[in-house]
Amino acid sequence: MAIADSPTFADFAELRGGYRAFMEEHVYPNETALDREDDAAQELIAELRTRAKDEGLWAPHLPPEAGGTGLGFLAYAHLNEEIGRVLWAQYVFNCQAPDAGNGEILHLFGSEEQKERWLKPLVAGDMRSFFSMTEPDVSGSDPTDLRTTAALDGDEWVINGRKWFSSGAEGSAFGIVMAVTEADADPRRRASQIIVPSDAPGIQIEPVPTLGHRGRGWTTHCEVTYTDVRVPAGNLLGERGSGFLIAQKRLGPGRIHHVMRWLGQMQRAFELMCERALEREVSGAPLAEKQTVQNWIADSAAEIQACRLLTLDAAHKIDEERDARVEISVIKFYAADVLSQVIDRAIQVHGALGLTDRSPLSHMYAQARAAHIYDGPDEVHRMVVSRRILKAFASGEGWRFAS
Repeated sequence: MAIADSPTFADFAELRGGYRAFMEEHVYPNETALDREDDAAQELIAELRTRAKDEGLWAPHLPPEAGGTGLGFLAYAHLNEEIGRVLWAQYVFNCQAPDAGNGEILHLFGSEEQKERWLKPLVAGDMRSFFSMTEPDVSGSDPTDLRTTAALDGDEWVINGRKWFSSGAEGSAFGIVMAVTEADADPRRRASQIIVPSDAPGIQIEPVPTLGHRGRGWTTHCEVTYTDVRVPAGNLLGERGSGFLIAQKRLGPGRIHHVMRWLGQMQRAFELMCERALEREVSGAPLAEKQTVQNWIADSAAEIQACRLLTLDAAHKIDEERDARVEISVIKFYAADVLSQVIDRAIQVHGALGLTDRSPLSHMYAQARAAHIYDGPDEVHRMVVSRRILKAFASGEGWRFAS
């Protein structure tokens, strides 16, 4: 999207207003019911998804040519300050992980046949998908060390291996599987990505409860075993050996998508903390008069704003098709810390109430812990940032915070 054609901040405000109004009317009042994840919740979310589609609020992460309503990363960052406030909202608007990332790489790398069979119904909300890369026996932060294999037998790929934390695999229609197809190649050219229908013979999908939550359908984290799973050779996504490259194209935007949602989460926790501090009295005075609570509020305000500006800067660079790898890694580990800290402070201000299901904070806190691990642990992103900066200095270029 050319800079001259980019939406203005006034456009962003109007866009956000539409999502905020929908959230206030349809999502917040139904949050408790959706959290039950029962049959009634499934029916309710289907109704809300239909409403969102009818109101033109559908798939804002993808451009119109891919079937979405998106206007770029910067616009999407602003929208997620509304969408991210409730876990279920991303699913209501059909911009949920992992389907959002899968939709992006199918749009970028899929053949016309693959787009027709998989991307079109995925964007339409008629099916869900999962991304099958992480394995239990090797480091999830190093996809060059994967052990799952895919061997070409005639006109079919034969896949064998074991994956886990394949989020949303239960009830999905297909997965995009990262498997070694070029065993003797350079580590970054060993793997390919292959589209695998979830009902293919030889697939076993088993949800793995995390932090005491088993989930259902989209909210599951699954172990997936592939035993002589056969799929057509035409299910290869992109070229042979390009799995690592495609994964980087997927994980970069995927990471900033997560941070965008966290902005909504941390802002909601901040609001709950401030409201509770004003209304809760201790020893004849509101908590808002306690210096410790005031410090928490001040620190949280500064940290949230820093996260916002870091995220908007990275989104702007992506829209301009500039390299934003360092910026994405910075916000991935920094925002994960801020998210956890702000929610933790909000819980502390709420006291025992913050630990109960009468407040959304306890569920938000459990979700926030995983932010330090998925899509690259904090430690790896810190390493990436420091290495790239030091490499720039070693080359004599130095590092510029603005260009």
